[in-house]
Amino acid sequence: MLSHAVYFTLKDRSPEAAARLVSACRQHLTGHPGTLSFAVGTCASYDRQVNDRDFDVALEIVFESHDAHDAYQVADRHEQFIAENATTWARVRVFDADVAA
Repeated sequence: MLSHAVYFTLKDRSPEAAARLVSACRQHLTGHPGTLSFAVGTCASYDRQVNDRDFDVALEIVFESHDAHDAYQVADRHEQFIAENATTWARVRVFDADVAA
């Protein structure tokens, strides 16, 4: 399995802008073949020294395989998501990890 975690820092860091990106993630990034789990949300209110809080929206999709992830990367809905939202991002960090249940 592959965990694909994406952390978006927005140019407009308002709750409304974060809500719009969460909605766009749900619209374009759910239901892709080979997806085992999907989660999206906003930065939690924990303010501990070890917490990295330099993001507004977090996305995590677990794929059944690298091939499923690779197909998702070039899928039309994923490409549309990027085209419609990339101008709102100040920074995007992607963490891909091989995981086991």
